[in-house]
Amino acid sequence: MKTSNKPIRLDRYLASVTDYSRSDAKKLIKSGDVCVDGSLVRDPGQLISAEADVTLMGGLLRPVGPRYLMLNKPQDVVCAARDRRHSTVLDLLDEDNLEHLHAAGRLDIDTTGLVLLSDDGNWSHAITSPHHKCWKTYYVETADPIPEHTVTQFAQGVFLKDDKARTLPAQLTIFDERVARLKICEGRYHQVKRMFGAEGNAVVRLHREAIGEIHLDAELLEGEYRALTADEVASVYHAETK
Repeated sequence: MKTSNKPIRLDRYLASVTDYSRSDAKKLIKSGDVCVDGSLVRDPGQLISAEADVTLMGGLLRPVGPRYLMLNKPQDVVCAARDRRHSTVLDLLDEDNLEHLHAAGRLDIDTTGLVLLSDDGNWSHAITSPHHKCWKTYYVETADPIPEHTVTQFAQGVFLKDDKARTLPAQLTIFDERVARLKICEGRYHQVKRMFGAEGNAVVRLHREAIGEIHLDAELLEGEYRALTADEVASVYHAETK
């Protein structure tokens, strides 16, 4: 499905959803490599509708975006476009034009859970910028018992090594002596681990459950993903008070 109801030239559409230039797209069309709704089309200037299915060399093309996806990230997978030693979150996606997608807020290689991916930079910025106060919720297990005073300490902010300012106020709820849920609205380097480290404790398991009002779908197995609903996408811009 196309993202606009306005008809578009076939060569222009082809260039927009692939890495081919406009001139290369015209050559492909004239060579008979492109079909529209199952019919061969050789005219690069033919207008196609928003509902048309376009195939290139037998493969169905999908528009570049915007796309909004949630992924249940396993351990030992990195939130990067490419990595020589490890699988990346993009390796888990069955999507066209992967180079346009990016993670809106990364997770460490040993942290599991919710990762959001998109090709909409403004939307991603609303998630990652502390100014927008988009809260990230983590399930945390620690090596040692968590003292009750840690709740107050995190709410006041803590100084992390090599950082000049305290962390922004965070919300810590302790469920068991070594189990807690932490909500933060910024994303400093290894922040959760460093916050507990500043209190003399170590994180042994970390799992992101939610970003703003977007909660990890319980039906997604590790490594699986799905598109966000329209309400989930819109919720990012209304997450400031959550």
